[in-house]
Amino acid sequence: MRNSLAETDLAVLLHPQTDPAALEAQGPLIIERGDGVFVTDSSGRRYLEGMSSLWCASLGFNEPRLARAAAEQISRLGSYHTFNRRSNPAAIELAERLLALSPMPEGKAIFANSGSEAVDTMIKLAWLYHSGRGAPERRKIISRKRAYHGSTVLGATLSGLAPMRGAYAWPDAGVIFAETPHHYTAGTAGESEEAFADRLVDEIAALIAAEGAHSIAAMIAEPVMGAGGVIIPPAGYFPKLEKLLRDHGILLLSDEVICGFGRTGAWFGCQTFGFRPDMMSVAKALSSGYQPIGATLLTDEVFQVIRAEASRLGGLSHGFTYAGHPVTSAVALETLRIYDEMDLLARVRGLAPVFRSQIQALAGHPLVGDSRSVGLIGAVELVADRAARRPFAPARGVGARLVALALDQGLILRNLGDTIAICPPLIISETELALLFTRLRQALDALADEVAANPAEEPA
Repeated sequence: MRNSLAETDLAVLLHPQTDPAALEAQGPLIIERGDGVFVTDSSGRRYLEGMSSLWCASLGFNEPRLARAAAEQISRLGSYHTFNRRSNPAAIELAERLLALSPMPEGKAIFANSGSEAVDTMIKLAWLYHSGRGAPERRKIISRKRAYHGSTVLGATLSGLAPMRGAYAWPDAGVIFAETPHHYTAGTAGESEEAFADRLVDEIAALIAAEGAHSIAAMIAEPVMGAGGVIIPPAGYFPKLEKLLRDHGILLLSDEVICGFGRTGAWFGCQTFGFRPDMMSVAKALSSGYQPIGATLLTDEVFQVIRAEASRLGGLSHGFTYAGHPVTSAVALETLRIYDEMDLLARVRGLAPVFRSQIQALAGHPLVGDSRSVGLIGAVELVADRAARRPFAPARGVGARLVALALDQGLILRNLGDTIAICPPLIISETELALLFTRLRQALDALADEVAANPAEEPA
């Protein structure tokens, strides 16, 4: 060990989603303890964690029941797998519970270790499904600009964010991109959300016609686009999209990794926005982030085709060593029990109006162009000119600066460019929500002073 944890970190760790040079200049923020919605760093400073770690710590950071669930399972069966007909009680019970919560209760669940792996699984099963229906040429996937679907090679290829794709996306992978459903930036003057949704779906219909429906396996979509900017779909978008895809035999895959387990006020985002997917990926809040776990859920209709095709091929040649791991499954199962006991959906629906009023109160701030939320997820979008909806020049790094100023106030948030995401633990109280937004406003005011003191020409 070197002189400090920070020095050791810099010497040995390659941090994901981090600028290495900036890390060397600033050093790491080392979190040592958690207490409810708060975390404490290695210097003893306490922060309100406004992002639930990475959108996942719904139960905060020190839930003792989850620690006990892990310890008790390790004492009985600390490791096993679900390959070759093997199983374990925790994985079986978790799969049953997951399906009962989902819009596909008669379907099947297959486990993974992360949301990225669950997304990969959906795509592979979509290809297998179409092969089983005698259409192996259906390989293309429709995604959306600004989508985020994970960090595996396939996840990066499906993502519509330039930094995620860059050197990482697979070339010529057959992924085609529809427009981002962001009414604030892409709606035309006087265009209602419903009319905007109609236009977007018409554009997807034209995309399908141009590519040929016979070549398209599926479309993947986040109910709320998380890393792309907490983009909430316009009214009517998903039901119209679902009908279009059904008419063309294209599977609809819902990436519920961020939206799942109460975040939007329903168990899953697809239920909030009124559509029924053919498959869905879940992770993050499935274990409140306490254990690495993900799952893919599929309808019985999809399963029956996959069952026949996998049997014809001699088995389902897909899986991960730790998929259905007894310890991660036990922790996830206990997480779902806690959600039930705390009446999670009622809690989120009760707090959502308070959250919405707090976030909408920021709409009048001179730096805020748009403020939006659904359930307990939301964002504020920073702009140089509110009336003209003109953004700041990306080089100014205004969003990153706001996050740094919020950190000074004892608040952890995340900037997605110049959009500031807010996704607190679902156990947060009204008093703690008020504290979160007080600290955010203080950071906004400090940023406004800096911007006024250092004016710069912004893009037209």
